[in-house]
Amino acid sequence: MEQDSQQELPQHPPTSPGQPGGSAAATQFRDRFESLLPSIQREWPEVARHTLEATRGSFDTVVEVIARQTGRTSEGVKQQLLDLLQVTGDQAHQLADSLCPLEEQLEQLLDDLNASLRPRIEKPVRERPLMALGIAAGVGVLVGVLLASGRRSA
Repeated sequence: MEQDSQQELPQHPPTSPGQPGGSAAATQFRDRFESLLPSIQREWPEVARHTLEATRGSFDTVVEVIARQTGRTSEGVKQQLLDLLQVTGDQAHQLADSLCPLEEQLEQLLDDLNASLRPRIEKPVRERPLMALGIAAGVGVLVGVLLASGRRSA
């Protein structure tokens, strides 16, 4: 592999779908590049963040930049990035799977709350609309005063 001192980012043709870093992985890498940046920087701290950002998430360019600046082989860097992509993808799926039951439970609680509180709130509002309007206005003024005083002290 040729090492050079150019500051320009290398331009490579895209890899073929059958190769590591092929079009599916390269697209996935580009889509998740921003969220992968902290992990990439932990793995290769000697590569500046602005240099990585300048690649705009191009898989092949990131591989080349890291390989050039760290002295590692392109294939080794490519494999590490693919492993990182896989691990973070697995973690994201596990997190999403663990949040599903919580989301369903929250929806059920909101439905129950809506069913029990709505009649209790609607009846007094329908019976005394002016009083409800006055209470709402008073609460709005109170919240506004509290927010304004919070900004002044900050």
